[in-house]
Parts: sequence; C-alpha cells; structure tokens
Amino acid sequence: MMKIIIRSKIFLTVLIVLFIMGSSTSAKSLLGFPGFIPDMADPLVEVPTAINPLSVVYPASLQHYRKQTKEYVKTFSKKEREYIIHIFSKGKKYFPRALEVLDRFDVPQELQMIPILESNFNANAVSPAGAVGYWQFMSTLAKEYGLRIEGKHDERRNFGKSTIAAAKFFRDQLDYFDDDLLLSVAAYNCGQGRVRASIKKYGKPNATFWEIKRYLPSETRKFVMNFIALNVIFSNYEKFLSKELNFNEPALIQISAPDSAIKKDSLSADSLAVVAL
Repeated sequence: MMKIIIRSKIFLTVLIVLFIMGSSTSAKSLLGFPGFIPDMADPLVEVPTAINPLSVVYPASLQHYRKQTKEYVKTFSKKEREYIIHIFSKGKKYFPRALEVLDRFDVPQELQMIPILESNFNANAVSPAGAVGYWQFMSTLAKEYGLRIEGKHDERRNFGKSTIAAAKFFRDQLDYFDDDLLLSVAAYNCGQGRVRASIKKYGKPNATFWEIKRYLPSETRKFVMNFIALNVIFSNYEKFLSKELNFNEPALIQISAPDSAIKKDSLSADSLAVVAL
C-alpha cells in the first residue's frame, strides 16, 4: 500500500510541474508534441541543407573531384582568363549542337568541352600526328566510327557528323570503363590501350584516374585536368566573369534554428541561422 501511495504522489507531482510549465515549447519537446523543434546539435536529427549560392558549383559528374582539383581550377581560371572568355564566346554556336547529340547518345554533357581542348573549335585544325577537325580524329578511328574521308571531302571537318562519331566513341569508352568519365577522357587523348596499360601497371582492375595518373603521359594528365577546369568554370561562368570564384565557401549550408526552445509559429526567415557545413 505504501508503494502505491508513493507512486501516486510522484505522478501527481509530475502533473503539477507540467501544468505550471503549461504549453511552453520546452514542455512540448519533452513529450514530443507537434511544434517541437529538434536540437540541431543532435546527431540523430536530419537538418535541412541548401546549396550555398556563394560556392563554386561542380557539375554532377565531376562533383566528387572537388578536393583534388580546386587548386588547379583556381589557378587555371586566373592564368587563362582571357582565353576562356574568348573560347566560350566562340563556343556559343557549338555548345547547343553538341549538347543535342550528346543527349541523344546518352553520354555526359561535360564532353562538349573536348573540341575546345582538341581544336579550339577549328574545323581545319591538323595535329602533327595527322588528326583532323573539331574533335581531332585520326583517319582510322574516324572511319571506324562512320566518318567519310575521300580526297578533299573530310567529314572530320563537319561539326555535326564528327560530334556524332565522338559521342559513339565515348559511349563505347564509358561502357568499357564502367562509366568512369575521367578514364574515358584520358582514353580519348592517349588511347584506350595506354589507359589499360596504366591500370595494369597500377595493379588494381577498377583503378581510378587519380590512382593511375602518374603512369599516364603528362599531356594526358593536363588534358584531363583542363577538361575538369573548363567544365567547372562553365558551370560558374557568371561568378567567373565577376571574379567571384570562391573555393573557400562550403558547397552546402545548413539552416538551423538558433534556439531549440523557440516557438514554431514565431519562426521567420530572419530568425534562421545559416551554418556552414
């Protein structure tokens, strides 16, 4: 009987305390009432995030390489500023056409930067090795992917047809390298055989570009890094033009309430704190 009386007193005391606290947010939070705003410091609570508008945004297919490339992109954007502005202006009439073809063959749109690296959008570009046109196809590979080369008629100089051939080539490379974009780009520059040899030398079947980088030709390493840099700058072109490429800004921001006991109906945009992730 004594235990029952004690428990009743304890229960009555709890009820009195809760009554005094009334409808305060803290009391609601103890009981899990609607309107409870979780403590943002709780590791089990999923906090809302948003893209930081001040940050440099990486394309989806390249976002995992931010750490390895941000210093290179930063240097490239400053050193090659005038060239980048010129070539992107020149590319305005080519980018939409390239995107249409790349989308049709379901390959990454970032590949639209390859003609910049290969020929500066110059149909008449010819390399010392004999590669010709916008995408710099060698004759054997060009014919393999359906381009006609007959005397003065050379479809490597036709942007539309050579882009179709390039899209087919990259589709094959992506299939071979398990959708690894950087290995496929490296193969375009130095050949699939050279990339395969580098992977074999590294000793790991599913090696990444970063792991085999030291075994690739210096020209190929630079080619891939410039490919990344051009795409990042293209994705942040307005910031680039206004000289606001800030790699120190976090990619995401966390939006949290400054006081976990604040009432839900009193929240406003002004009362939210922005915390860098």
